[in-house]
Amino acid sequence: MHGQGAHAAAIFGLSPVWIAVLLFVATYALIMSEKVNRAILALLGAGLLILLGVVTQSEAMASVDFNTLGLLLGMMLIVNITRRSGLFQYVAIWSAKKVKASPWGVMLMMSIVTAVFSAFLDNVTTVLLTVPVTLLITEELKVKPYPYLFAQIFASNIGGTATLIGDPPNIMIGSATGLTFNDFALALTPVIIVVMAATMVPLWFIWGRHLTTDDEHRQRVMNFNEREAITDVRLLKQSLTVIALVIAGFMLQRQIRIEPATIAIFGAAVLLLLDNFGRDAEKQSHNVHAALSEAEWITLMFFLGLFVLVHGLEKTGVIHWMAEGLLQATGGDFKVTTLAILWASAVLSAFIDNIPFVATMIPLIKSMAPTFGGEQALLPLWWSLSLGACLGGNGTLIGASANLVVAGLADRAGTGFRFMEYLKVAFPLMLISIVISHVYLYARYL
Repeated sequence: MHGQGAHAAAIFGLSPVWIAVLLFVATYALIMSEKVNRAILALLGAGLLILLGVVTQSEAMASVDFNTLGLLLGMMLIVNITRRSGLFQYVAIWSAKKVKASPWGVMLMMSIVTAVFSAFLDNVTTVLLTVPVTLLITEELKVKPYPYLFAQIFASNIGGTATLIGDPPNIMIGSATGLTFNDFALALTPVIIVVMAATMVPLWFIWGRHLTTDDEHRQRVMNFNEREAITDVRLLKQSLTVIALVIAGFMLQRQIRIEPATIAIFGAAVLLLLDNFGRDAEKQSHNVHAALSEAEWITLMFFLGLFVLVHGLEKTGVIHWMAEGLLQATGGDFKVTTLAILWASAVLSAFIDNIPFVATMIPLIKSMAPTFGGEQALLPLWWSLSLGACLGGNGTLIGASANLVVAGLADRAGTGFRFMEYLKVAFPLMLISIVISHVYLYARYL
């Protein structure tokens, strides 16, 4: 048993180790059952850890990674305000017209747009913005929307892997290790471009070459006016300025020595100020309320509880014990460990939420630093965790939040997403992306 305070809780004759493990496993199992909202479960689990004396409230607060929460919240607010300008719809319609509304061209362009947006926005937000436009275009072209939405799910998870801010696992890894926006971009973007291209090839053979429409329906899409999507030019200019400055801030993070959360929250505050400048009190109140209420509080509260639950495992020595087990299994071989993390993360993240998985893996990998020669030596392990957890989410319909959001939007529009139907195409495609990542990590880092 490790850590102080391990003697504090021997409730029901259970050691703190058992309480921490049981609470974590129970929370996890219930999250997977989807019977109760995951934010409620994480907060209940965290509360019980404190009530049962495994961790104190001050330890619990200290274990919450506020850099992750702040970065997520800041980016959510910026996107929520920008969304009102119509920028995202504009780009989606413009890109469909660029390929003369050809069915395969639209699929390719919508996938690329989704991937690029996902690299800078939260994946769920990206699909919420782009999927309605895709449904509109496929409706006008009279083609089946399923292949398009499938491609967009893949694109959102692939694109999100490319940068620090693209996917919550990356935000968590960056925050825990001090890796910057540039570190992620330089390490992951090259392989992500290859993965994206390699994913579109089989999609062309499966669906793309069979997609057809006639000139009349293509003309309908060509008649869309993307300028009409822009509803607020002033807001558009303000949003683009703030987004550019925030991204510049992320890129200069090392030089200016400011954490990403501060950059994102400050950017959101500036954009809120610009958006509300010169408006009356009632309008300001309405705007700020709208921007804040559309933030994904469920996700943020889920993170809050999760950090405390993982800290319970850390404090009671469970994580240390798991790390030793993993090192024994791989024989302490660095290459084997790196690739084992990639494959295990990918397969597990296909079936379980990658956020709690990554939250558990971060302290586990950190505790391997002494074995492999310090913090700096661990870099390939972080990249393999990121690639495995983010790309693995494509493997099944429940692998990532964006997948379920797209399935929900599709259902509402009358296109069903079946678990097995999705799995048959998605899992092999996900494995291809992991094989590419395996080769890349081996060639570049091992």
